[in-house]
Amino acid sequence: MNPQTILYIILGIVIVSYLFDQFLEYLNLRAQRKDIPSEISEFYEKEKYLKSLDYHREQTNFSFLTSAFNLCLSLLMLLLGGFGWLDNLFRNYIHSEIPLALIFFGVLAIASDVLTLPFQWHSVFVIEEKYGFNKTTIKTFFIDKAKGYLLGAAIGWILLSALIYLIEKIGPPFWIWFGLVASAFILLANLFYTSLILPLFNKLTPLPEGELKNAIEEFSEKVNFPLDNIFVMDGSKRSNKANAFFSGFGKKKKIVLFDTLITNHTKEELVAVLAHEVGHFKKKHIVFGYLLSVIQIFFTLWVLSLMVFNTNVSLALGGDQMGIHLNLIAFTIFFSPISGITGLLTSLYSRRNEFEADHYAKEKYDGKALANALKKLSVDSLSDLYPHPAYVFFHYSHPPLLQRLAALR
Repeated sequence: MNPQTILYIILGIVIVSYLFDQFLEYLNLRAQRKDIPSEISEFYEKEKYLKSLDYHREQTNFSFLTSAFNLCLSLLMLLLGGFGWLDNLFRNYIHSEIPLALIFFGVLAIASDVLTLPFQWHSVFVIEEKYGFNKTTIKTFFIDKAKGYLLGAAIGWILLSALIYLIEKIGPPFWIWFGLVASAFILLANLFYTSLILPLFNKLTPLPEGELKNAIEEFSEKVNFPLDNIFVMDGSKRSNKANAFFSGFGKKKKIVLFDTLITNHTKEELVAVLAHEVGHFKKKHIVFGYLLSVIQIFFTLWVLSLMVFNTNVSLALGGDQMGIHLNLIAFTIFFSPISGITGLLTSLYSRRNEFEADHYAKEKYDGKALANALKKLSVDSLSDLYPHPAYVFFHYSHPPLLQRLAALR
């Protein structure tokens, strides 16, 4: 294909993807209902439920604005050859592909973040603040950004350098070797996320001795779950929303509980939430999820190998010559319909896993306690009780609350 045809295809993918996403958002907004389901009416005051509808309406309307802004930026960069212009600018000073790609993507990332900063600010300090979720201070907001830049630079530059190096030195078979690198990185990230990455942003403290810790340890011993440590994370530092998770492979597992979760739930509900997480481990969801991500990585890189050396792709973005970094940008757009399909399959698999983990918690501990925990979590986060089925199908990694409650019954 000639560069002009490639550009038209890229523009078509960008526009169609945007319209499809906005249509799903519109459907989900129209699906709102004012009646409270009987099974959670005891947890949801009418006034608070109406507040949740306002919250989702405001979030969706704001997403229409941010999506339109991002679309305009993308179209301007594509139609005016902005990516090619930036490439030509840096090529006057940088002649090696690896530093050229690092600077190119670094500038794009910073520029994109700066341009969208007003939207991020409004989301955190206006919408989340208005509905009682935000606990982030302005200082924390900008410190998080600085840490994110440094962490993104360290990880992104290492992986991008490895990718460019393998593409240049090995040629088309690069996808096999970089697939191994990326797979190893994901494994290491899972192993050391709680001990190395998470502490950069949050404080983790061991769960104090007491009834809750004893109950968690007793349940872990009962189901032969290899528990190593239990930590409390200061989630309330940024938001009132709650969560829990465990990390690690093999015999050492770390449980992390948000402090907001502990504050708002009973001991039985907290152990039930833990039992759900243990269910993921017992059903080998973590292992199979990792294997699926590895397969997806290798498939994605193989498709990339088919077009990363195509000069016309770079010319379509406004470049004067073939640039690996230009082709990487074009590839992310070309591949988006395929990644949408693989993401859809991943979400289907994830929703099935959630049902299985719920069932495990019901069998091994207490289904009623888990149901109550799920209800409270939903109410406290003002979650959408009636999402449109199409929106759930394409976007939800977890089943909606009412489906989970029905399955538990």
